Amino acid sequence: MKCRLILTVLLLTALTSLSARDQEGRLLRFPAVGNGVIAFSYAGDLYTVPLEGGNATRITSHIGYEVFPKFSPDGRTIAFTGQYDGNTEVYTIPAEGGEPLRLTYTAALDRDNIGDRMGPNNIVMGWTPDGQNIVLRSRWYSFSGMRAHLFTVPAEGGELSQIPTTEGGFCSFSPDGQYLALNRMFREFRTWKYYKGGQADDIWVNKLGTTQMENITAGEGDNAQDIFPMWIGADIYFISDRDSIMNLFRYNTGTKKTEKITRFDTYDIKFPAAGGDYITFENGGYVYLFHTKTGDLKKVDIRLNEENLNARTRLLDVAGQAAWYSLSPNGEQVLVTARGDVFSVPGTEGATYNLTRTPGVHEREACWSPDGSRIAWFSDQTGEYQLYVMPYDKSSEARKITSFTDGYPDNLSWAPDSKALYFTTEKRELWCANPETGTSRKILQTPFSTIRNYDISPDGKWITYATQAENRMSVVYLYSVDDNISYPVTSPWYDAQSGVFSDDGKYLFFTSARDFRANYSWVEWNATYNVSSYIFVLPLAKDTPDPTALKAVEYKPSEKSEIPAAPAAGQKGRKNDKAEPAVKKQITVTVDLDGIVERASALPLEPGTYQILAAVDGDLYFMTRREVKKISLSDLKESAVITGMPLAYAPKGKKMLLRDGDDLFVIGAPTWKKDKKVSMGDVRIFADYPAEWNQIFQETWRVYRDHFYLPTMHGRDWNGIREKYEALLPYVKHRHDLTYVIGEMISELNVGHCYVTSPSDTPAAERVKVGLLGARFSKDPSGAFRVVKIYEGENWDKSLRSPFHEGGVDISQGDYILEVDGVDCTPMKVIYEALVGKVDKTVALTVNSTPAKTGARTVYVKPIADEAPLVYYEWVQENINKVNRAGNGQIGYIHIPDMGIAGLDMFTKLFYSQLDKKALIIDDRMNGGGNVSPIILERLAREAYRMSMYRNGMNLPVPNESHSGPKVCLIDKYSMSDGDLFPYGFRKMGLGKLIGTRTWGGIVGISGSKPYLDGQDVRTPFFTSYSTDGEWIIEGYGVEPDIEVDINPFEDYLGNDAQLNKAIEVLLEELKSYEPLPGTPPDRKM
Repeated sequence: MKCRLILTVLLLTALTSLSARDQEGRLLRFPAVGNGVIAFSYAGDLYTVPLEGGNATRITSHIGYEVFPKFSPDGRTIAFTGQYDGNTEVYTIPAEGGEPLRLTYTAALDRDNIGDRMGPNNIVMGWTPDGQNIVLRSRWYSFSGMRAHLFTVPAEGGELSQIPTTEGGFCSFSPDGQYLALNRMFREFRTWKYYKGGQADDIWVNKLGTTQMENITAGEGDNAQDIFPMWIGADIYFISDRDSIMNLFRYNTGTKKTEKITRFDTYDIKFPAAGGDYITFENGGYVYLFHTKTGDLKKVDIRLNEENLNARTRLLDVAGQAAWYSLSPNGEQVLVTARGDVFSVPGTEGATYNLTRTPGVHEREACWSPDGSRIAWFSDQTGEYQLYVMPYDKSSEARKITSFTDGYPDNLSWAPDSKALYFTTEKRELWCANPETGTSRKILQTPFSTIRNYDISPDGKWITYATQAENRMSVVYLYSVDDNISYPVTSPWYDAQSGVFSDDGKYLFFTSARDFRANYSWVEWNATYNVSSYIFVLPLAKDTPDPTALKAVEYKPSEKSEIPAAPAAGQKGRKNDKAEPAVKKQITVTVDLDGIVERASALPLEPGTYQILAAVDGDLYFMTRREVKKISLSDLKESAVITGMPLAYAPKGKKMLLRDGDDLFVIGAPTWKKDKKVSMGDVRIFADYPAEWNQIFQETWRVYRDHFYLPTMHGRDWNGIREKYEALLPYVKHRHDLTYVIGEMISELNVGHCYVTSPSDTPAAERVKVGLLGARFSKDPSGAFRVVKIYEGENWDKSLRSPFHEGGVDISQGDYILEVDGVDCTPMKVIYEALVGKVDKTVALTVNSTPAKTGARTVYVKPIADEAPLVYYEWVQENINKVNRAGNGQIGYIHIPDMGIAGLDMFTKLFYSQLDKKALIIDDRMNGGGNVSPIILERLAREAYRMSMYRNGMNLPVPNESHSGPKVCLIDKYSMSDGDLFPYGFRKMGLGKLIGTRTWGGIVGISGSKPYLDGQDVRTPFFTSYSTDGEWIIEGYGVEPDIEVDINPFEDYLGNDAQLNKAIEVLLEELKSYEPLPGTPPDRKM
């Protein structure tokens, strides 16, 4: 502990010294410039400072974030993205500060903050040159998370007007307002530097009022990212990573030549913005200013004198962040590990003790020794995770007993005699540590997969564990501590798990998945399997009776006993008789390996899903379906114990810690009643945020070092990268800032799926959703709102409920909404002003076919929260109809939105109902990924090998659900992750041509996040795919189409989908040579 205290003091001293001697601002984000002033976002609030720098003035102070300030052309007003009213919307504020004015009312999105890779919704892009409108990028009804639309909104508020393009990112108007320079993508919150996949963007110029587009950066910089166009005079400025680091470039619209302006070589330029003759941007957390006429570039010296409330030490209730529990041997105390500290909590009443009190250190998995004398846990106080042990009541005597230089030890457990500790590592190892000598050693390493669970025999001589065998089945092993040899004790024909010893050492219990039950599909002639488990009992010694053996009572004649009878109850012994002292029974576990696999027997329990808890005093305790049960080994009778989720078990006291809902209970034999509720009310800490943030940063770096799929880290200097971004840590004053710094660090590895998300307790505004009506409206001169479009939907499906198409709702296109809940619509700029907080609430609409109250009717509706599913449904139906018409009914159309359950469901709905089509278009565009592409490819690849005929029915191929005609697959830059792998497999399996544009190019996969101190979610790419030829594939580049066809988003807005049109054209040509499956042969005579 002394070492940790020294490190903490040094860190706090450094941070305090920085605060005292240097108040220069850093991590100043999203700067903008106008009218001699720079605006920027710092710790979630907006500030302004003169061009020459100096003390910054805060102009917003809401708990939500305020970002992307943009000055009006006259410099008097700042438009920005904020969260004042519970949703992320567009606001304006006077440049000198004042009351914000809300301009937009849109859908509340789940993925919508600056600590998420999707970024916030409703990002302010800029202003129109006349200062009348603000341009924003919104995902209001975008059904692809990476795709969004550009809108304008009047500076005083009002209806959104979509710029007629189906995609768009940062943009800038020409000074005369006749042209628009834009990016088509928006991936500035993706943590992936040096990216060259299908989404690597260019600068496009559109002549307003036409669909003409010119790519002014095509072919430049080896597929670089050219982003953030800023149109000043005859020049379009932008930033590009064509030389690796993002720098400022200038394109002249007259000469059509490009030149590099800045020469930064360490940090990227981030989020530049133009105003007048200036461009401002962030680099390395500082704000820079570039004068476009003189070419002068300077770092703006900005001073901040702030409270930094979001970084101040604060008392936090961390009971809800408890991640590990351990019961004392008598069940009277509970060890709780929460937010990096270890607490001792009374089982019933008493004081709660914080045993470690180590701000900025992550302590994990605290465990009580079986004899109750000591506590062990993992801690990273030295900079790497180590194992610590201390007397249960003397934290000052804590000792470090390992000296790891890397790794993530896990699954800590004491030996039954309290003389040893065991734990696993991510390297498939099992370690043993001696708390007396302070030594540790690796005792085994499995060849194929990690050790999933283990248990130690009562005498400490055997360890049972489960791990994967070469055939990928999980096998239970017995490891001999004395011989250092592992022996399989279950058959490799079946998965087996959960080895647990009985407390007398005679038996080993495990579960094994052996109950195979086919479920026939209603969709096709196929089956899926639900495999349930049995609990097995394994007598370890040959002469140990099998509890499942049949028993019978046979008659035996009585025999005279030579043993003297014991004194009758109540009789006293002789005067000098003395009670024998209680002797602790020594347990020796005997294992006969010969025939051990065959000795296992299934207990008479129904097959199911079981978790074995413990075997104590002749009873086996297990959990199934959130209920604890036991089975007696003497009579094999099963009985219920308690409902709830067991968290910790104290075998000696026959007690367990149980969660039931939000409550914890210590329960015990024989009653097992929930009458001892554990009070977690004092599991609190004083959160030292700067110390925590340093720890989280360092742990993220270590987790990537130890778990990234290639230990060479793509050839990057991972130590140097840490130093580069570690320099920013003292300036982090908001949790989102830490997420940003970590994101910048991990993005240096140039790989997809490097994800970091801020934790749920990040300071944030309370979300208030806007009710939506599944319709579009226009403001009528009368003050009413005219219904200009109603989305069809499918109201039997809750996700596709369109409020105006509900039963009994009498509203049609062309009708007028006069009032909402009795409130006149006349003063409203948009109807959604009256629908804030109205999701799933009954709303009364006054409706008429004319904008007059005479003859109006009242209609009741329930608004929805999200219209994107309705837009998606309409888009798919339009494509189906378009393909059906253009293909003369011969071609089917299937869109797959992702490679998860939703995508598999959509494929299933559309594939089997179109098996009558001669050809199929499989649309993988805007596919967000997942993991089901092999399932879909298997169905598409089926080949008929015979035909079935019926006298009074239609002939069918076998397999019945196979399609033998030509197919094509549509792909685009939004085909991502498993949406990349799908077209790769489509081509590899010879299913047809790929049409469209190159895909995203990110297939290095992820799973769940490691548990971080404050709940941060960081995904580490740890596995990937390569070809059967032994070559790396897809990552960082994508899948090329066989026929390249780009979509002009301005044409697409008008309904001209060039990629879909090309797919129809290709299939119609292929159908000319298509030979259908044969009909019934000529009559046969036998």
